[in-house]
Amino acid sequence: MHDSSQDRDPAPVTGLFQSLNNFVATLVAITHTRLQLLTTEIQEEVQEVAKLLIWSFIALFAAMMALFLGALTIIFAFWDTHRITAAIVMTGAFLLIAAIGGIMLMRRLKAKPPMLDATLAELAKDRDQLRARM
Repeated sequence: MHDSSQDRDPAPVTGLFQSLNNFVATLVAITHTRLQLLTTEIQEEVQEVAKLLIWSFIALFAAMMALFLGALTIIFAFWDTHRITAAIVMTGAFLLIAAIGGIMLMRRLKAKPPMLDATLAELAKDRDQLRARM
């Protein structure tokens, strides 16, 4: 007579643990890759925003100085005859420029792709592939 405990093959249990181990290793590797992509995108986004802010400040400061000095020049040119009219026209011109700038800024912000777009796309691909395998 054979003992039924000796007939059992330990290979299926070992195979199950090996499959589980491979699955966990793959899951960790995928997560690691996606986190690396996420941190790279965040770093790039922060650097890009910093550059934009610096150059925006420089451009705005120079533009404000030019507009201010230009307005003063026009007001001084009409000082004796129409200084109030010149000041009102300059104020209106600045308001128009500000409104156009605000509209352009809003359009630009709406057209900007979402932050971490590539990371989210990769995670969606991973999710779809995992669902397809199940």
